Amino acid sequence: MSRLHKEIHVVDRIGWLRAAVLGANDGIISTASLILGVASAAASQSEVLLAGIAGLVAGAMSMAAGEYVSVSSQSDTEHADLARERRELVDDPEFEKEELARIYLARGVEAGLARQVAAQLMAKDALGAHARDELGISEMTTARPVQAALASAATFSIGAAAPLALVLVSPTRWLLPVVAGGSLVSLAVLGMVGARAGGAKLFKPTIRVTFWGAFAMALTAGIGALVGNAV
Repeated sequence: MSRLHKEIHVVDRIGWLRAAVLGANDGIISTASLILGVASAAASQSEVLLAGIAGLVAGAMSMAAGEYVSVSSQSDTEHADLARERRELVDDPEFEKEELARIYLARGVEAGLARQVAAQLMAKDALGAHARDELGISEMTTARPVQAALASAATFSIGAAAPLALVLVSPTRWLLPVVAGGSLVSLAVLGMVGARAGGAKLFKPTIRVTFWGAFAMALTAGIGALVGNAV
């Protein structure tokens, strides 16, 4: 006797998860890098904090706007393709049925069965069948601009708050190592959380995000020190 079980997949998280991880990662890296660059130029703690707050606000708005515009472009393309497919289904339904059957045939379905499946699916939801199997558009992966924008802005702000909090609690002479070390720990935690939420292994995502964060912060701190000495 077979047992029914519920399969759990994470592909339906891909839209908001990508935006959320990108937002938090960018929030930590860009704000920490900005703080380290300004601090390396011998600025006071209050000036460093002000620069960090400005970076948080500007970055969150930029992430929201960028994600909205980018995902809206994807959404516009999806709607244009669906409108085109809808017209083709009206103009030549037999050709569209054969086109769908050829897709199933290419996937290994026997020719007669492929045509039968295509006919049955089109009888129930012709546009949905073509959207899913011809265009690769499904409910799980469809573009959601507002969701992506809000997720990016919110997670950028959360990520940026971490280095800002470190500025508040660290003594002035220890500001650079505390912010750098704490931000790298935050990035490592983010890498693990993102990997776990996406169902991936932990090691590679954690190392990847930590390495590039360290590189960005070191580069910005070096430039800040050079500029500070020059002026």
